[in-house]
Amino acid sequence: MVTVPPPVKPAQAPAGAEAAAGRSVADVLREFAVHAETGLSESEVARRQARYGPNAVSSHRARLLPVLWHQVRSPLLGLLVAAAVASYLVGERSDAVIIGVIVAVSVGLGFVNEYRAEKAAEALHSQIRHTVAVLREGRQTMVDVTTLVPGDVVQLRLGDIVPADIRLVEVAGLECDESVLTGESLPVGKDTAAVPAGTPLAELTGCALMGTVVHGGSAVGVVVAVGARTQFGRIAAGLGAHQLDTEFQVGLRKFSMLLVYVAGGLTVTIFGINVVLHKPVIDALLFSLAIAVGITPQLLPAVVSTSLAAGSRRMSRLKVLVKRLVCIEDLGDVDVLFTDKTGTLTVGRIDYMRAVPAGADGPGPVLRWGLLCTQDVGGGNPLDQALWRSPAVVGMRAELDGYTRLAVLPFDHERRMVSVLVRDTAGAYTMITKGAPETVLDRCVGIPDGARTALEAEFAAGNRVVAVATRPMTGAGPPTVADEHGLSLAGLLVFLDPPKHDAAAALQRLAKLGIAVKVVTGDNPVVAVKVCHDLGLSGGDALSGADLDALDDDALAEAITRTTVFARVTPEHKARIVHVQRHSGGGVAFLGDGVNDALALHAADVGISVDSATDVAKDAADVILLDKDLDVLADGVAEGRRIFANTIKYVLMGTSSNFGNMASAAGASLFLAFLPMLPSQILLNNLLYDTSQLAIPTDNVDEQQLRRPSHWDIGFIRRFMVSFGPVSSLFDFGTFAVMLWVFNAGPEQFRSGWFVESLATQTLVIFAIRTRRIPFFRSHPSLPLTLAALGVVTVGALLPATPLAHVLGFQPLPGAFFAALAGMVLCYLGLIELGKRIFYGAVDTAGPVPRRPYGRHRRLRLRAARFSTIEESSTSRRRDGRRRAPWAALSTRPRETAGHGDLKGRR
Repeated sequence: MVTVPPPVKPAQAPAGAEAAAGRSVADVLREFAVHAETGLSESEVARRQARYGPNAVSSHRARLLPVLWHQVRSPLLGLLVAAAVASYLVGERSDAVIIGVIVAVSVGLGFVNEYRAEKAAEALHSQIRHTVAVLREGRQTMVDVTTLVPGDVVQLRLGDIVPADIRLVEVAGLECDESVLTGESLPVGKDTAAVPAGTPLAELTGCALMGTVVHGGSAVGVVVAVGARTQFGRIAAGLGAHQLDTEFQVGLRKFSMLLVYVAGGLTVTIFGINVVLHKPVIDALLFSLAIAVGITPQLLPAVVSTSLAAGSRRMSRLKVLVKRLVCIEDLGDVDVLFTDKTGTLTVGRIDYMRAVPAGADGPGPVLRWGLLCTQDVGGGNPLDQALWRSPAVVGMRAELDGYTRLAVLPFDHERRMVSVLVRDTAGAYTMITKGAPETVLDRCVGIPDGARTALEAEFAAGNRVVAVATRPMTGAGPPTVADEHGLSLAGLLVFLDPPKHDAAAALQRLAKLGIAVKVVTGDNPVVAVKVCHDLGLSGGDALSGADLDALDDDALAEAITRTTVFARVTPEHKARIVHVQRHSGGGVAFLGDGVNDALALHAADVGISVDSATDVAKDAADVILLDKDLDVLADGVAEGRRIFANTIKYVLMGTSSNFGNMASAAGASLFLAFLPMLPSQILLNNLLYDTSQLAIPTDNVDEQQLRRPSHWDIGFIRRFMVSFGPVSSLFDFGTFAVMLWVFNAGPEQFRSGWFVESLATQTLVIFAIRTRRIPFFRSHPSLPLTLAALGVVTVGALLPATPLAHVLGFQPLPGAFFAALAGMVLCYLGLIELGKRIFYGAVDTAGPVPRRPYGRHRRLRLRAARFSTIEESSTSRRRDGRRRAPWAALSTRPRETAGHGDLKGRR
């Protein structure tokens, strides 16, 4: 370890990675005023945090103005307000004021609900934490990545996301995947040597850069730049704050644009025809714009936001966290789940069972060599931890103390083994190699006849096995890959990881949800098949990594459909399996928690990891499970489908009765001498209707709808609109006939009657549209939805009889009208039920929606979310005056930041 007595304080602001890479380790430590063996003091950390701010490249905070802008940015709304102002100026002040009030209330409803959803997302973000091992005051501790400061001494291990720009102090076989920054797919070897000035970013071998992944080895380094002044921070800032759209958002946008086109066409047509018919220009403009606003799904964002916010709270209680609220709905679209075996199908607590010697020396030496061959003393991975927990270790302490560990060749997923060089008390050097049995045995010579038979027997029993081999060495030089040949097999270490008692039930539940579960593991095929068979998960023989290499993508796509177990696969194999399945159709999820799962997590439609996973796995995931349990995942899928089903209810409402009513208004204006409904009445009708629909997120969902994946199908929505919109218009024109020829209504009474009828039909039809079953008898709506719908219809029916009637342009209706209205509503709902049977009977099963390929920017934005904070506001302090947890309280306002250089960054 390099130790340099630091000065009292840094003479100037520390340099960034490029400058630090060109200096010696001693110079960098001196510049940052830190001992590599002790790190910074807590008081110095606090001082530097105040000076440099958090180690963050973005922030998550609900802001009032952006949410308000999202509500008022509609061009149609702007035109409507402008027309209302013009109406006010020409003397029609009452109508203009009414329009203004209705628009303000409508915007307010959307604003309140969307802001609540933003606050829910902020609270969700605060639950997801990322930590790093840092040395402070001579003690290693885990801290939040956002609290790092320049000068912190951090430790990097396999699978870590590098938390800042770091000048390396000590390196043990460190390799970093820097593709997120450079696009280079091959890992880059690292060392501690200084590089010449002007060295390109991809060749800064003396530094580990924020956002890159530790692909192999380990290291200790000192932080030289944090936040936006890191290389990663500059690139992330260049991308801006725009979030990547999910499949759900793409579908939502397509649907909205469909209605915008329809509304635009109707608006221009209606306005033109009314002008040709010599109706007042202002009235014609207001009427056509009101029709357009009535058709557009003005409160759809509020309905979606309310659904997602409520869903995120329910999912959090179910121990499922989503990084972005809209990922909930994508989770509901999953129909194939690829998962690892350990901890998901098995208990996940691995226990050491026994050692099987290869020769006549007995099990003792096998266990001794296995204990000595660990990357971290005391055990780093679960198998090593199981060894050190074993009671058999107690009697071997003295024997282990007779060996000195000198060097390590770290484990990686290509070699699937680790090698350690040790020296005994006699001065003899031995290299110990431990890893996957097939790989280790391939490098051994003179293997006893019974060794392979014993190995096959352990695999057949479903046990996990590690092979241990040795080789004498002539010196203290660190072992290399070339040394891992000509080994002598010492024996096998056998471990037990039994199936979970509730895994079989969870698999059955996923099957009922229409999700095919497939196991992708690095374990032996025989072991994986045995575990799956014990849990009732069968599907032919297993495919190994070698088998996959022999298949092209078309053959692999076919093989995936009939294969349940993929074993002894590399990270690249996992990613290829997911990629091929995605292009075969359907929604694909991948559940993994290791560094070797990151590529597959990125490739999946929905990446799922667990709270205890490696940094790189959590970083790549869209969904985090607080328990590694398939039952928890099933809860999340069902919730995603429930939210999507309720969102579609609002969409189908808007494309059937609401669209039909607006089309009726447009048609009636062509043959009536007066406007069938005033612009203010159309907007009031739309406001009351939308208010009732805000209760949709609380609605119950039929079990039938939860059994299949949910995804957007604009073709289905278009067919629904064409099929059910005319049904609504048919009863509207029936109302016109009743009002004109039965009640001989004048303009005010005509508008009052049609206002009440249109509001009743388009609101009450939710009870029919919300289910494919018979409403109330076989499918029950939620109480809030029932009360909201009935309440709005009651308000609409009473309005013409209230003191507000004159102001709103209404006139009281005769009692006979309500009898006719009841008959029309019953006939309308009955016809809708008949139409449902015909429509759903003729609809073909919707095919999978094509998936958009994910690019490098998706990975970068997902990773940027890791280095983010929630900005401090007036609510960021508790009542006792103390700050909240660092994650929630740190500010990302501009401050003096570490490092120098151009903020434009690289592309």
